[in-house]
Amino acid sequence: MTSKAGKVRAIPPAQRTLPAMLQRQAALFGARPLLKVAGRQWAHRDAAAAAAVRSAAFAQAGVVQGDRIAVMAGNCIEFMESFLGAGWLGAVVVPVNTASMGPQIGYFLSNNEAKLLVIGAEFVERLKAVDFGRTALCEIWVIGDIGEVEAIVASRELPPGVRVSRYPEGVHGAESAQAHPPAAVQPGDPLAVLYTSGTTGPAKGVICPHAQYFWWGVNSAEVLGVGRDDVLCTTLPLFHINALNTFAQAAVTGAEVVFESRFSASGFWPTMRASGATVVYLLGAMVPILLAQPEGVAERNHSVRIGLGPGVPSAAGQAFKARTGVTLLEGYGSTETNFAIATAPDSSRGGVMGWLRQGFEARVADDDDVAVPAGEAGELLLRPDEPYAFASGYFNMPEKTVEAWRNLWFHTGDRVVRDADGAFRFVDRIKDAIRRRGENISSFEVEQVLASHPGVASCAVYPVRSELAEDEVMAALVAREGMQIDIVEVVEFCTSRLPYFAVPRYIDVLLDLPRTENGKVQKFKLRERGVGPQTWDGQLARSRCRPESAI
Repeated sequence: MTSKAGKVRAIPPAQRTLPAMLQRQAALFGARPLLKVAGRQWAHRDAAAAAAVRSAAFAQAGVVQGDRIAVMAGNCIEFMESFLGAGWLGAVVVPVNTASMGPQIGYFLSNNEAKLLVIGAEFVERLKAVDFGRTALCEIWVIGDIGEVEAIVASRELPPGVRVSRYPEGVHGAESAQAHPPAAVQPGDPLAVLYTSGTTGPAKGVICPHAQYFWWGVNSAEVLGVGRDDVLCTTLPLFHINALNTFAQAAVTGAEVVFESRFSASGFWPTMRASGATVVYLLGAMVPILLAQPEGVAERNHSVRIGLGPGVPSAAGQAFKARTGVTLLEGYGSTETNFAIATAPDSSRGGVMGWLRQGFEARVADDDDVAVPAGEAGELLLRPDEPYAFASGYFNMPEKTVEAWRNLWFHTGDRVVRDADGAFRFVDRIKDAIRRRGENISSFEVEQVLASHPGVASCAVYPVRSELAEDEVMAALVAREGMQIDIVEVVEFCTSRLPYFAVPRYIDVLLDLPRTENGKVQKFKLRERGVGPQTWDGQLARSRCRPESAI
């Protein structure tokens, strides 16, 4: 199948904005199916209409161009309405990871100074641990029952100036008089602030301009060969660029996208068959999980022709194709960059991230940003040829922005090798980051929570490899003098303060941490030490606690 996205490259730069994308798809694809999510569906022409009406509601609430709108919700139509409506108005949407607990939510709201929060009723309880005094929040819209929020207001846990109401319904088919005209946004104007975990500090808000989102759709559709007859299905969450990108692919090609609520190993293939999916989106850890399921006819009884599977080990990708008939493409892209490196269905070799794509430059560099020879490992540096195809920096973090984009290259923090044939191979991470269950985890943030425990004198958090070809979170703890550490109690302490995926699986209790002469923790020594017989394993502990019938 030949991708239609190549023709979109000729669109003038000024039209590489979300409002222009929505107007273009409405004109070209009209009544063709566009979106299915949580029992709701749109045609292509409905997206622009929903964005126009939702932006009018935002404007009525006092949101103006450039304001931030935070959204904490699962995969639902309200999320898409908010995302598109913000872009239509020229406001900036800030998706919040639904696993975030009170401290993280408070940090996001204060860091980006969001004026309005759209939140699912199932997450409202977490607002009780948010310090709203440090935010600029004026309004909260609740998707579903607002009773819990009203209880928080009644107890004066929210500032008196914060208005609370139910999420305004009825945008589909609304009167045109309720619609808001598209704002005069430019390709470089911010569309979203997407948080990616920091490596030596708090999470960073990546400022994603309109044109970057446009190019995510174009590049990804080209790699996957997406055409107007495709059905794109993802179980990944809309608060990440991966899932948001699937909508962009559909918008530029006329395809249909189906958002499922969550990933289920046992239900994955029946779900793909029911959706009519032809293109699927997987993360590295998902493939070993699917392969661990019993073989069955459902693995072949589907219409999927191709999938995107960054981070999937070569052997797992081959086994996946043998069992399912689906080719998984590798690639490289981050929230800050774009789909810059990719394989193809007919790639000559496996075990690589792929080859540099049209529209990008890459350099494998040493510590001084000097290119190293082919075959030698160095940091991957990237930059785009097209304006605003990458993020424009980190919100309210100018120093971090300069550091990451120094010498006019984006520094990925990943160590790679470029082979003689131009293929890029991933080696390891340079930065102190952990990736687990498809989530980037800041060791700094986990350490902050552990250090706040009354029994912990010092700690270090670092990645160790798991059986699922990803990282597991490991922590080394040193007890305060005269105290003993109850590991189970520490884990419970973390569970109430961290997203579930950031809670350490492995914990060692040490007499002291290895340090340099100036006191800096030598995490490489802890990583080399790894998991030992003395290490507490949360997964093993949980399995021992299960009733026999549940095993």
